Amino acid sequence: MHIQKAFKAKPRPAIYSSFISKSITTSAPSTLSLALVCALSISACQPTTDVANDSAENNRKIQEHSQSQALTLERAQTIEALAGVPMQQLASFDMQEIKQGGDTGISITSSESYSKPSSNITASRKGNFFIGNAFFRQPWVIAPASTDSRDGLGALFNVAACQSCHVKDGRGHAPMSADDDADSLLVRLAMPATTDEQRKQLKSSLIEKVAHPMYGGQLQDRGIQGVPAEARIAVKWTDKPVTFADGYVETLRAPTFNLTNPGYGAFDEALMVSPRVALPMIGLGLLEQIPDADIKKQAVSNHKNSNDITGKFNVAMDPQTGKIALGRFGWKAGQTELITQNQSAFNEDMGLTSNIRPHESCMPTQTACKNAITGADEQGNGKSLVEVSDEVAKFVEFYTRNLAVPHRRNADDKLVLAGKKRFYDMGCQSCHTPRYQLPKTADDHLEQHGQVIYPYTDMLLHDMGDDLADRTIAGKLPAKELQVEFLANSYEWRTPALWGIGLAQTVDSQATFLHDGRARTLMEAVLWHGGEAKKQQQRVLKLDKQGRAELNAFLQSL
Repeated sequence: MHIQKAFKAKPRPAIYSSFISKSITTSAPSTLSLALVCALSISACQPTTDVANDSAENNRKIQEHSQSQALTLERAQTIEALAGVPMQQLASFDMQEIKQGGDTGISITSSESYSKPSSNITASRKGNFFIGNAFFRQPWVIAPASTDSRDGLGALFNVAACQSCHVKDGRGHAPMSADDDADSLLVRLAMPATTDEQRKQLKSSLIEKVAHPMYGGQLQDRGIQGVPAEARIAVKWTDKPVTFADGYVETLRAPTFNLTNPGYGAFDEALMVSPRVALPMIGLGLLEQIPDADIKKQAVSNHKNSNDITGKFNVAMDPQTGKIALGRFGWKAGQTELITQNQSAFNEDMGLTSNIRPHESCMPTQTACKNAITGADEQGNGKSLVEVSDEVAKFVEFYTRNLAVPHRRNADDKLVLAGKKRFYDMGCQSCHTPRYQLPKTADDHLEQHGQVIYPYTDMLLHDMGDDLADRTIAGKLPAKELQVEFLANSYEWRTPALWGIGLAQTVDSQATFLHDGRARTLMEAVLWHGGEAKKQQQRVLKLDKQGRAELNAFLQSL
C-alpha cells in the first residue's frame, strides 16, 4: 500500500470592523471618528467640514476594498458578533485574552500544563475530576480479572489506556520509523458507498460510514491472546523542501503510511485510509458549550466569503439519543458530545462496551474476537451487561470536560503582538475564530457557564487540499463526493482549536501537529495548508525572517 500524505453574545451594533492588510475596517460610519480613521491609517486624513460625508465615503471604500482582501465584511461581522467586541480589540493586546479558557484557566507552564482541573471548580466537585482521571490514566486489563471495574480489554484494540494516546492529556505523534509503535496514532477506515440505500443513509447522516466487511471502520493493531491483530501500521518519511520569497528553505516531511501483516484477508484497493494522531484534551467542555447556532452561522458567512473559505458543519447520528445532531469533536467533527466521543473511543480504541456503544468492536467474520471472554458486568435496572458502567462513564466525562486551558504567555510582548497582527492581516481568523461568549445553560456544566473564551476555531470542516487529503489503500485520491465520516470527505478537516498549542511540546516533547502528525513545528503545520487555506499559505510564504519570527512568536504564545 502506498499512501502519500503529503470548541453568544449580542453583536455590537456600533462597530463591525474587518482587519485588512495594514488596517482595520468598519461598517458603522456613525461611530467612526475621524481620529480613529487616522489612527488606523485607512485613508489619508484631511480636515473637512463635512465629516459625515467623509465617513460615508470611507465606509464605501472600506467595503469595496474588503471584498478583495483576506476577510469579507460579512465574515468580519460574524466574528465580531460572536466575540461581542470589535476586530480592533481582537487584533491588538487584550488583557482578557490572557485567560484563554476564561475563569477555568490555569497558569502552569510545565509538562502538567494540560492535566489540571478547571481553576473555578469547587472542592465538592473536584473529587469527581480525580476519579475520572484515574480511569483515564490507568490501563484496562484482559478479562477475567480481580479488577472488575477495569477489565474487558479487547479482544481487538489499539491501546490499553486513554493516556497511552493522549500523553499527559496532550496530542499524539506518528511513528518515527517502521519499528516504532503507533500508540498515539490510529487509522480510520471507510469504503465507498455502492448502493443507493448506502448513499441515501450517508447523505442523511443515518450512518457514519460504509465500514469494511472484514476490518470495520477503524484498524485495530493489537489483539489479546488468541485473537490476531488486524494489521501493523508503519510509516516512511520523505523530505519536501518549501522555499520562502526571501530564499529561506523550510523542510517539510511527507509521510507514506503502510498497513502490513493483514490478519483477516487482503485489503480492498478502494478502501479509504485515514491516519490520525490523538488530539489534546484541554478545553473540551468549553467547546461543547458553544451554541449550535454560533457554529452554523459561521458556515453561512463563510459561504459568502470572497476568499474561497467555504467551511461547513458536520451532522452526525448521536448514538445516545438516536437523533441527528451537530458534530463537534474529532478530526472530522463526527462526534456530537463528550460522552459519545469518550465511549466511542472506549469501544474502538480499547474494545470496551458501554450503554452507548454496547457491542464489541468485532466484525462478523472475526470469529476469535466475537468468541473472546468479556468483562461485562451487571448494572441493574434492566440495563445491558457492559464493561464501562454508566458511573465510570460519567466520571470520565466530568474529567474530560474540566481539563483546564493554560493561560497565554507573553501576550503583550512586541514580537507577539506583531505576529498577531500578521495572523489577522493574512485572514487566518477566517477559520480560526478567536473569541466566543458562552451562555448559561440548563445543565450542570457549572464551570463552563458564561465564560468568555479564545479557542481560535470555527468548529467547521474545511477542504485542506490534496496534500492533506487521505488516500486509498492503493495510494489514490478518493473522489470528493465520497463520504468517510458522516458528511465529511477525505479532504475535509475540522479547524483545530489553537489554545495551548504553544505548550504542546512542553507537555510532550514528541508531540506533533496536523491530523497525521506530519508537522514537527507550527510553521510546518502552517505551510501544509492548502485547499481553502491556500491563499493564507501563500501569504505566509512571502514573510521575511522577521515576519516568520513574529508569526511563530504569536502562535507559541497561545
